[in-house]
Amino acid sequence: MIIDLDHLIANPIYDSERCSINFHPLHSYYAIGIYVLMLIPKKVRVIAIGLLVHIIADWIDCFL
Repeated sequence: MIIDLDHLIANPIYDSERCSINFHPLHSYYAIGIYVLMLIPKKVRVIAIGLLVHIIADWIDCFL
């Protein structure tokens, strides 16, 4: 997904011990707020749901 492109600017790109929530720009709390607001207009609602499902999956991964 395009949301994971922000992982490419991290050093190292992949770190199994790092939680991506609020570490990468597209996974920040501000971005999550925008994704929630995107649920309001019908035209982008499906995209917003996909982004929020991705964030929830990353959040669950932080605990595993």
